[in-house]
Amino acid sequence: MSISNAVVQPTELNQLDFDQIKKKQRTKGFLKGILFLFPSIVLFSIFLFYPLLRTIYLSFFLTDAKGVTTVFVGFDNFINMFNSPIFLQSIQSTFLFVLYTVPVTILISLFLAVIANEKLKGIGFFRTIYSSTMGISVAAASVFWLYLFHPTIGMLNVILRSLGFENIGWLTDPTWALIAVSLTTIWMNIGFTFLILLGGLQSIDSYLYESADIDGAGYFYKLRRITIPMLSPTLFFVVTVTIINAFQTFGQIDILTQGGPQNTTNLIVYSIYREAFVNYQFGSASAQAVVLFIIILLMTFLQFKFGERKVHYQ
Repeated sequence: MSISNAVVQPTELNQLDFDQIKKKQRTKGFLKGILFLFPSIVLFSIFLFYPLLRTIYLSFFLTDAKGVTTVFVGFDNFINMFNSPIFLQSIQSTFLFVLYTVPVTILISLFLAVIANEKLKGIGFFRTIYSSTMGISVAAASVFWLYLFHPTIGMLNVILRSLGFENIGWLTDPTWALIAVSLTTIWMNIGFTFLILLGGLQSIDSYLYESADIDGAGYFYKLRRITIPMLSPTLFFVVTVTIINAFQTFGQIDILTQGGPQNTTNLIVYSIYREAFVNYQFGSASAQAVVLFIIILLMTFLQFKFGERKVHYQ
């Protein structure tokens, strides 16, 4: 027994020492990782986590004009919000705006990217033109379209009159205002979406098209069987980002319509802005911001849950 103990005990001690050394290495590696991440953690805490928690906190209170909490009201801000016809119309207008802008932007950008991906003489010039809207600020683009939508001297109405049609109140008619803002947004977003899709097209291996040419495949067959499936990761990214950006639209609304006419373009982000910085109701504005956060979170989750299934990774 004494001999066996003399043999086993050193083995157990070596195993314990090895486990302790391994644990120390893991702890040391964890602390190093935290040290490298510390600047990012600080920035995220200041500009993301704290504002998020503060917004959730304010949504349960009434505030004064300075944003200082006065009375705890619980979920009353949320209840009053969903009983408000103006907010419900804002939600409806926001989803209509997303429906108008996202599919059209992606389809036009995909069409232009497919054309720009062809090896044609002078195609670099057209690539520059197609992506030029990316370098224009929201304010400049909105002012540009503000003149195009002018009821008397606007180019769009000039064209309509030359064709024998009556003028359209693009920004004053409740039927056309949301469509007008959507047109502006589509034009503004095409540049970014076009560049991303063009980059995705250029990353597809050329041997796939060469093999299809040997088999005698036509252009549209290659587009359907090669281009779209291989471009699906880029399309997935573009759809997700475009949806999020559509829900966060603000600048063109503020410059073109200020939420009118009859609140038809009062999208949820502009509604939050007006509630907080015009009506000075920071509590209800924070409640709307929380609802917007939940909507975007759900839309992104659904996109990853169902959309990613159709993504084909190389």
